Amino acid sequence: MSRKIAFVASDAEIAQAALDELVARYGTVKPDRADIIVALGGDGFMLETLHDTQDLRAPVYGMNCGTVGFLMNEYSPDDLIERLIAAEEEVINPLSMRAEDADGKVHTGLAINEVSLLRIGPQAAKLQISVDGRMRLDELACDGALLSTPAGSTAYNYSAHGPILPIGSDVLALTAVAAFRPRRWRGALLPKDALVRFDVLQHEKRPVMADADGRSVRNVVSVEIQSNDQIAHRILFDPGHGLEERLIREQFV
Repeated sequence: MSRKIAFVASDAEIAQAALDELVARYGTVKPDRADIIVALGGDGFMLETLHDTQDLRAPVYGMNCGTVGFLMNEYSPDDLIERLIAAEEEVINPLSMRAEDADGKVHTGLAINEVSLLRIGPQAAKLQISVDGRMRLDELACDGALLSTPAGSTAYNYSAHGPILPIGSDVLALTAVAAFRPRRWRGALLPKDALVRFDVLQHEKRPVMADADGRSVRNVVSVEIQSNDQIAHRILFDPGHGLEERLIREQFV
């Protein structure tokens, strides 16, 4: 295999040790010259790598040197070339977030997993939810709410009791976090191309932050979210261990 590999790693000691070993065995190039990028770390570092390389042509193959590793393959320094040749590709479109804060400043961001809104004060947040310009919920009292992609549906969405979505499904999960009114409202399944808007009610008394894959905006007054099909993240998995299999397996644990 003559393909050029770029190795990148998180700051964790185990990931840095793996980086040294793999570079010594296989060599490395810069990501913008690579045919494949190999990311060493956990899911957080994988998300960071996908964001950092979204404008590059190379797909990303992750190896778990972290904790969860849902987006990663098992770490092994052996037979890497053969694994890369056999790897299967999944394509993921991120969510685009447009958030306006209390000062009128507009912030944008992309999220591969989810965009979440969370209260940042002692009182419950109050959110108004519209879909494609039509109000669907005039007031949700809660700790927060989130909109998740299928790839992110086993992350924060699942912890908040949201549904696991099949990879490749044209669906997004809208999930409440600790809903108080309507009592135990569990959320909704929405078409992938839906434009979802959250308006924060009583934002001065009940401040809310918005977060897109760890990129946070405080004191938001409104947030609009929509899937961005102009960006395609390409992720490589070992055969039989792709996202579809992992999503199914997660439901039978």
